[in-house]
Amino acid sequence: MNRWGLGAAAFSTVAAMILPLWATSPEQSPVHADGTYSSNTQAEAKRAATDFIPDGGFSDGAWKTTNWVDFDHDLAGRSNYPGNLTSVAAVWTDDSIYFGFRCRYDSLNMFEGEDISKERWELWNRDVAEVFLNPQPERMSHYYEFEVAPNNQWIDLEIEKKNEPFNDASWNSGFQHATRIDKENHVWTAEMRIPLRSMKVQNIQQGSAWRVNFFRAAGHGADNQRMFLAWSTIPKGQTFHVPSRFGVLHFAK
Repeated sequence: MNRWGLGAAAFSTVAAMILPLWATSPEQSPVHADGTYSSNTQAEAKRAATDFIPDGGFSDGAWKTTNWVDFDHDLAGRSNYPGNLTSVAAVWTDDSIYFGFRCRYDSLNMFEGEDISKERWELWNRDVAEVFLNPQPERMSHYYEFEVAPNNQWIDLEIEKKNEPFNDASWNSGFQHATRIDKENHVWTAEMRIPLRSMKVQNIQQGSAWRVNFFRAAGHGADNQRMFLAWSTIPKGQTFHVPSRFGVLHFAK
């Protein structure tokens, strides 16, 4: 996807001039967030007794009791890609929310030879697993974006659709993440641990619900040659950033 590789300050300065150029990019095209939620796609986060460090291999026992959701369809739900089947699960504690991804792949497209400890702008132009998370569903236009690549490169963004630019790359959640690549079985896996305090959340109440969507970007070449998958489909299929189509994440015991 064709976004501009600028630092946050420079990006803010020129955003008004370049926003129209994003019209064909599914990842970061701006869409106004008005109206009500129109998706009832459901997922569940299971409670864990204690926090744990992600290792990318789901070795903590908390993952054994989770319910995984699967998707292999494109953004609009018109085409299926079984070779890129994606499974996602969620876990929560008093201080964190965790997401796990299992991602089938045909081939991998990553930025090579870079320092993976540093946030990677335009990471979405390679293979990534993504979480768009809204802990305040009543505020539809405001949410958070977390991306991890197979080689553990990462980016996190705070989104406010009413702003220009709408994505704040200067925000830092401090989220932890780890990945593994199983070349023999063509599966890569990822775990994310997101501190609640980074999203101004004091705690999670059992029985409550947030809004969320899960995405994959995969493949080589231009956007029209790559695959963009969404858990909760977006019928117009033009951008990931349609918060009215976020599904429901329930917090269970």
